[in-house]
Amino acid sequence: MSDVHPASARRDGSAAASQLARWLGLAATPTFAVMAVLTAVFSGSGDMLCSAGHGLSLGGMVPMYLLMSAFHSAAWLRLLSGRRA
Repeated sequence: MSDVHPASARRDGSAAASQLARWLGLAATPTFAVMAVLTAVFSGSGDMLCSAGHGLSLGGMVPMYLLMSAFHSAAWLRLLSGRRA
């Protein structure tokens, strides 16, 4: 039989899940930013070059990855604001 109390195990599991969620949140922004750069560099369609002459283009994978990176930046903003305080 285990010496760990069920409530203590539940609390430890909850803390571990919280830490994992925090790190996953921090991983999202650079992952999407790297995907945007790789797509822009290795894409044969030239989405970034062609959109400059036609105004703002929200089609294609590069703008989608950049938007996803921006939307997931809240975890980084929380981290940076906590370090300065």
